[in-house]
Amino acid sequence: MQNTAILPLFYLPPVGYFSLLQKLSPNLLIEKSEHFPKQTYRNRASIYSPNGKLDLTVPVVRGSKMHTVAKDVKISNDFNWQRLHWMSLQSCYRSSAYFEFYEDELSKFYTQRFDYLFDYNLELLNWLNKKLKLNVEIDFTTEYIKEINPELDFRSMMNPKKTEDIVNNKPYYQVFEDRHQFLPNLSIVDLLFNQGPQSRLYL
Repeated sequence: MQNTAILPLFYLPPVGYFSLLQKLSPNLLIEKSEHFPKQTYRNRASIYSPNGKLDLTVPVVRGSKMHTVAKDVKISNDFNWQRLHWMSLQSCYRSSAYFEFYEDELSKFYTQRFDYLFDYNLELLNWLNKKLKLNVEIDFTTEYIKEINPELDFRSMMNPKKTEDIVNNKPYYQVFEDRHQFLPNLSIVDLLFNQGPQSRLYL
């Protein structure tokens, strides 16, 4: 465990997350036992809209006063957030070079109902790894260990509010960059829709 990196599980993770996955595999574990922290990429993804960066947030059921373990966090389906997210992805990326290439498979994640955020994020991660052709082995923590080697602890990394957490910020073509310039470390789908099969080379 001490020689193994620990990463959180994100919703449509940022581009830099996949650069880390590639670099650290197979010596990595996905954190399954942490208390769910608020306002992170665990239930949020950033995409490129005509007006600049747009955050998509998966609503989660508010817990009681007790902290909720990540794997037990439930998605709140009180309103149709999936339809909203899918409409946003369509309107932002319909004109990108490769959106139609991935559209049919990705759309299933916005019609099928999921109860737990961890399960939903994991299904998306597995699909993304397949599309990116990344040979990454996914394994999980079995308990929460607070103190580990800081060089291997990536659980607090890549916060939406911290620009210094960007791992890979090399420019690539983005649909609206003529309006707002290049935006680094957006969701991996931004790279996928714009670069398609070339995405793996970028990573």
